[in-house]
Amino acid sequence: MIWIGDVLVSQGEGGVYKERMLGGARVWDAYRSKLSALYHVGTGVELTPGMRVLYLGAANGTTVSHVADYVEVVYAVEFAPRPMQDLLEVARRRKNIVPIMADAARPEYYAPLVETVDLLYQDVAQPDQAAIALRNCAFLKTGGYLILMLKTRSVDVRKEPAEVFQDTLDSLTAAGLIVQESVWLAPYHHDHAAIVCTKPSG
Repeated sequence: MIWIGDVLVSQGEGGVYKERMLGGARVWDAYRSKLSALYHVGTGVELTPGMRVLYLGAANGTTVSHVADYVEVVYAVEFAPRPMQDLLEVARRRKNIVPIMADAARPEYYAPLVETVDLLYQDVAQPDQAAIALRNCAFLKTGGYLILMLKTRSVDVRKEPAEVFQDTLDSLTAAGLIVQESVWLAPYHHDHAAIVCTKPSG
């Protein structure tokens, strides 16, 4: 990752969402991006030029654009029509973004468009967030990484966020994933947590 002092940046064309520029690079705002917040409060996954990424919940492409500055290709899945319009404009300016309008819970519909990836990144506000991640792990290569951005209030508002967090960790480990890191994203994003896993061989 590229840091200028304590500021996380990415090297690419600016003007995607009126982000600040610093030293000719784009400032990756932790308050606007949960992935940036993870790099500030935890370790995350080092993004490298040869990486292929499947991004679930691409929204209007804010975080997608920063990821694309680092990696080889981003398959960006988004279901809602309005943010998809913005994502298409971001993809027009960054040729390594493949926008896919589809439901992340139904990976069989975009399976023909996606190759095996090094990183599966998920940021969807649905109750079955862990199940969606596990279904999409079919695209993840052995030794690859899953980063799940857990929106605890979207899973079950009746449960305490800490309980939802632990239930999700239990679901991922029961499925055979190895948890590398699990952190809350406060003070940048409240009631949100990040879980980083690897997919073991076998």
